[in-house]
Amino acid sequence: MARTRAQDFENKQRVILESAAAVFASQGMEKASMAQVAAHASVSKALLYHYYPSKDALIFAIIIVHLQELYQAIEAADDRALSPRSRLRRLIGAVLENYRDADNEHKVQLNARAALSGPQREEIAALERRIVRYFSAVISAINPELETGARALLTPTTMSLFGMMNWAYMWFRDGGRMARQDYADLLTTLLLDGIGAVR
Repeated sequence: MARTRAQDFENKQRVILESAAAVFASQGMEKASMAQVAAHASVSKALLYHYYPSKDALIFAIIIVHLQELYQAIEAADDRALSPRSRLRRLIGAVLENYRDADNEHKVQLNARAALSGPQREEIAALERRIVRYFSAVISAINPELETGARALLTPTTMSLFGMMNWAYMWFRDGGRMARQDYADLLTTLLLDGIGAVR
């Protein structure tokens, strides 16, 4: 007979994933141990292994949940009735807001590929591609020539935007002189109008 899932199953999973992300981000994937994760999460090693049978399963869960929540946030923020420019601004804002308090998960996503199996890496890459395509479609609607011109510029343009968003965790601090939504405005202006339009 299958075990009944505990009512707080998802809450325990969330605590474990957040604790594991903090440990992996600070210690590195190779040095961090499941014992450290269990201690940080204030759970037993037996409970940790009940949820995640191996370190790579735990790392994979951190990344895939982070990306799934990012995709859901993008979908929720999108409004196809808006102009493409306004849609792009909303999507950028959704990404930056989703990254709030997610620096550890972001570091794991960027640095943990070597610890994962081929199928795990492919599942992550497939979800990343879906997110990128979402943005590419809106950027293409703003400037179709990026996709149809003599040079293929849509992907480099889209990935340049992701570079600015994904590396913001290295310097951006909440409570500073710029709010996240102000940064979303700045990125939208930089991408669509250039530095000469920044005020």
